[in-house]
Amino acid sequence: MKSLDEAPGSERDRESKNPERGNRYETSHYKSALLSDPWKPCRRPRAIVKEWLLTLRCCLGAMCGMEWYSYAALGIVMAFLSFLMDLSVTKLLSAHQWLYMKLEGNSLLQFVCWTLYPACLCAVASSFSHNICPFSTGSGIPEVRTMLSGIEMPHYLSLTNMFAKFLGLICTLAAGSTVFLGKVGPFVHLSTMVGSYLSKFFTPVQANKKDKAAGEMLVVAAAVGVASCFGAPVSGVLFSVEVMSSHFALTHYVPCFFAAACGALTFRLFTVWSGDEETLQALFKTNFPTALPFYPLEILLFAFLGLLCGAASCCYLSCHRWILQFTKTNPVFIKMLATEKGLYSGMVAFLLASVTFPNFAGQYMASKYTMKQLLTSLLDSRQWSSQFHNASVHLEPEPLLEWSSPGSPVYLPLAFFLLMKMWMLVLACTLPVPAGYFMPVFVYGAALGRLHAEGVAYVFSSGVTSGQQWASINPGGYALAGAAALSGAVTHTLSPALLAIELTGQFSHAGPVLLATLLANALARSGHRPSFYDALSVSKRLPHLPSLKRACPQLPSVAVGQFLGVKPIQLQKAAGPAEIEHAVKTSSQTQIPVVDSHESPILLGFVLRSELRIFLRHAAAETLEKHLDEVCCVRPASVLLSPHSTVQEAHGVLSLVGDQTLYVTERGRLVGLLTWSEMKKILEDLAREI
Repeated sequence: MKSLDEAPGSERDRESKNPERGNRYETSHYKSALLSDPWKPCRRPRAIVKEWLLTLRCCLGAMCGMEWYSYAALGIVMAFLSFLMDLSVTKLLSAHQWLYMKLEGNSLLQFVCWTLYPACLCAVASSFSHNICPFSTGSGIPEVRTMLSGIEMPHYLSLTNMFAKFLGLICTLAAGSTVFLGKVGPFVHLSTMVGSYLSKFFTPVQANKKDKAAGEMLVVAAAVGVASCFGAPVSGVLFSVEVMSSHFALTHYVPCFFAAACGALTFRLFTVWSGDEETLQALFKTNFPTALPFYPLEILLFAFLGLLCGAASCCYLSCHRWILQFTKTNPVFIKMLATEKGLYSGMVAFLLASVTFPNFAGQYMASKYTMKQLLTSLLDSRQWSSQFHNASVHLEPEPLLEWSSPGSPVYLPLAFFLLMKMWMLVLACTLPVPAGYFMPVFVYGAALGRLHAEGVAYVFSSGVTSGQQWASINPGGYALAGAAALSGAVTHTLSPALLAIELTGQFSHAGPVLLATLLANALARSGHRPSFYDALSVSKRLPHLPSLKRACPQLPSVAVGQFLGVKPIQLQKAAGPAEIEHAVKTSSQTQIPVVDSHESPILLGFVLRSELRIFLRHAAAETLEKHLDEVCCVRPASVLLSPHSTVQEAHGVLSLVGDQTLYVTERGRLVGLLTWSEMKKILEDLAREI
């Protein structure tokens, strides 16, 4: 073994000429368990630091496994990054609002300030992300789902990507509700990047544990990403189960909850320590009535709202798939998105900001509100229509003033908001910037639920009956149900129902919210329509089988035999050193199949590449020639595939067995092999056919 203090080249020759000095070095450092590259500087201080870290790890590992410390560290780090991002975005939004108010009285300068500020931020975010790391744009959830399905995509977990995505996302969020984009998706991607590096730092050196720990950490990181955004640990874990993992192992259950709880608790504590909150409480404060939150007959209204959100999700997903296809086929869009991403992002942001200018159409859709203020105002439990028509009621500036327009009912601004934000959100999805798409849909669903409740309250101004009792409709409860139903229908998940309850603490509305989400999901899933993230995966041609299956159900039924290439390198059981040496040089597989003979290629099993190298070294030292089956251990193949097995079956088996090589046989004869790299090529070929 090489010493930490061993120098390369001529210094090693001098040590060989001076045996006493060499022996002294050997007794002092050669026996150290901490080894490093001798070319690196400061070897002695680094060795001391590593030895202290090893001692600390042994002490911590005596109490529990090191992986639990990595889960806690992941939650704390992501909570800090989430709080830092929110703080930075708040400062930038406040600066924009301050500058806009200072220019009051000059509409032209206000228009310039309102439009150029988000346009420049989006242009900077796009140019910065594209030049630093092109993989940092977009949500990141489709790529994380692909990695969790077993496909290796290391460039999406690089430090450069993390740096570019974090700063680019701050610029995107600082553009405000004008661009109408969120942070959930990119933050889940950031969490997987941090988790990947923490896994390398905390995982023991044993090679057989590294891959397993890395895969588990990615699943845990997906839950932590959501929990750190909203302080909602339970819905974060459910999101990881539903959206991210096609095969969620029960062993991941407790680590996900532990890390998500650490992240959510730390995020809420940061808000308390910063002075924003007095104690740990729900992120969005609501004042729903607790004595009688809703009457039984209102269940029908919640059910109708769920169907309404399902229909709206189908419309939105259809528009989203159309715009994705349009940007992939239109020559102008193709050229701009390939060479002028910054210019395109600035132009789109300028257009959206012009439409939302408060002295123009923005006065009818509360454009001065941030995303959080929009959701808080929509969750208000008071009926705006009754307050607007009652002259004796004082109109408070929060939240009714921004939604009220002179001479028109209050539900007209809500309808205008829904009509305009539909196409604006679809257009914003084409921006090549780091951005999330969950929160805008969540707010849109809240506005739809609010409009539904205000309309019912307008028609039945006296309330909803239940026996002899009367009660006024609570529009905030319908906004909460609409937010969960629409976002759940768009993503084909139920976790938004639990997220809506955790964000507000309104467990009294758990039943209606879940009912609306279930009905919206049922309508959105009918006809095998792909979800939002499935459409992104198909558009990017990612090798993610569940997305391909939803986009084209017949593709996974294709036989795997159609994709088998050249017959793999194989050894007969009576192979000699010459044949073995040729196989080792020409094959890169860690497992080389062994057959009965080349004339009768009946698969007997496989032999490890490391054993073949040992065999060759012994064969070179001995004069007596031996055969393969006399020296090496031929291990039986645990799982065999048929050429008629479908791609979906092969993908499922690979997901369960991990990194093992699957052998394809026909009547016992070896006809090919299948690894994750081969499966990735197969899925990429299938994605091109859609």
